[in-house]
Amino acid sequence: MRIGELAELAGVSTRSLRYYEAQGLLRARRAANGYREYGDEDLRMVREIRSLLELGFGLEETRPIVECLRDGHETGDRCPDSIAVYQHKLAELDACMTRLGEVRERVAGQLERAVGARAADPRCEFSP
Repeated sequence: MRIGELAELAGVSTRSLRYYEAQGLLRARRAANGYREYGDEDLRMVREIRSLLELGFGLEETRPIVECLRDGHETGDRCPDSIAVYQHKLAELDACMTRLGEVRERVAGQLERAVGARAADPRCEFSP
């Protein structure tokens, strides 16, 4: 299939496909007329890249998973480097969740103090 067909099937722009190719994540074959040609495996890789990007992975983080697929594995999470990427992303997400929990507690404390101070001030009309 040509680049426009792949883009339509994968739900991405041709510009994205060219970028993935420039980054070495996608390998187009060239027809005699110079057009890029792609197969079903390329569609599978682009869909995997898009899925990971939607989950918050960076493009470079998709590389080990794409390489695992390129090596012939049924899924991109069968290789040690892929597992390492997932472990790193999970640790990153856990750290973000911890930080968000801390921020939430601080904001809740600020709100509690603000409501308490306002309720104690007779000049304020306040109904919680």
